[in-house]
Amino acid sequence: MRFGLVGTGPWARDTHGPGLRAAAGVEFVGVWGRDPGRTEALATDLGVTGFSDYAELLETVDAVAFAVPPKVQASMALEAAAVGKHLLLDKPVADSYDDARALADEADDEGIASVVFFTARFAPESRTFFEKVQAQGGWKGGWSRMLASLDAPDNPFKESVWRREPRGALWDIGPHALSNLSAMLGPIAELRAVGGEGDLVHLVITHESGATSTASLSLFAPPAGTNFETGIWGETGTALLPPWVTPAVDSLQLAARELIEAAESGESHPVDVAFGTRIVELLASAESQLQAAR
Repeated sequence: MRFGLVGTGPWARDTHGPGLRAAAGVEFVGVWGRDPGRTEALATDLGVTGFSDYAELLETVDAVAFAVPPKVQASMALEAAAVGKHLLLDKPVADSYDDARALADEADDEGIASVVFFTARFAPESRTFFEKVQAQGGWKGGWSRMLASLDAPDNPFKESVWRREPRGALWDIGPHALSNLSAMLGPIAELRAVGGEGDLVHLVITHESGATSTASLSLFAPPAGTNFETGIWGETGTALLPPWVTPAVDSLQLAARELIEAAESGESHPVDVAFGTRIVELLASAESQLQAAR
């Protein structure tokens, strides 16, 4: 399947580009970015064509991978879906529920395949854990603590403007937390949000199963205070999601291969644009609650 890549930032350069180049079944055609110089530089590094015209890229490929801010992704993916291109999306799929819903509806109308790159859902060690806890059952609750430091010297996303917005943590790492908790405890029925200092957000989540979980999110924790832990508890004890050891570029390869499989089979992927839209709906609900409490 012929793939194009939209984006030239660190996620595109370090993960999407190399992942698409290495993925089985992928013919990596080219890159489009808003900055012609960066587009050409990345295309040269990856050994593909740099496109100055997005429409020209769409004419050349069967599927498009996106590594751009959510607002940009929503509009450009909608354009790709409208001409029948399969979608390898980043999370969140949009920064508003209306935009996400429009994209999901267009994908459904066009009958195209979609996959959202929730990283842990494509890491073998995480998948093994999720499958184990799902099979075991008897779980009553869980938690996700994601306290990151965007200003840490080695953070490749420190220049990301949208992550520095007041809702940055909710919309950047919130999707990971909700995706992982859903994988452990099942679909989410509703959530409640409380804001803390800066961008800190606490979520109290009720799952359709009746289980409850919590998530604490920040992108501006002190470097010494960064902490990541996701766990689950129930009738058989407590279990922790293992740390990611699979490089993100390898997980991206798997996501691309599974998009191809979904396109060929006609079957929906478990984390497709419909799932991504539900995550956006939950994030939008949390944001509305935070705004109302100010």
